[in-house]
Amino acid sequence: MKISDLSPVARKRLFLVLVAVVPIVIITITITAVSAAIQVPPAAATDATQNTLDVPMLALSSMLAVTLTSIAAGYALARSGVAAISSLVEKPEGFFKAFLVVTLCEAIAIYGVVVAVLLWTKIPAL
Repeated sequence: MKISDLSPVARKRLFLVLVAVVPIVIITITITAVSAAIQVPPAAATDATQNTLDVPMLALSSMLAVTLTSIAAGYALARSGVAAISSLVEKPEGFFKAFLVVTLCEAIAIYGVVVAVLLWTKIPAL
């Protein structure tokens, strides 16, 4: 069965379910991975100069950097992408401007990944 065989109402319902479920699954996987990284064994905290909360806070902040910027980029892309496509229907010569707007929205998520990698490299080896 193809998606094109479904009625328009069923396609819209399927789309809404996917839009609601996929971000929740991604956030759950991210939180699970970070919670596994946050658990610091007591032997790792033997250095008196290192705070025991450094590792969990760096891991949590890198998770938040990726998650929040991805949600923000998705929201911005949803809003500006619709406007860009509708403007291209009326004036096809504005393709570069529409492409630039959509690309800038996707750059938000890339900035979040860069910040998360920079934070992740600050985590000391256990």
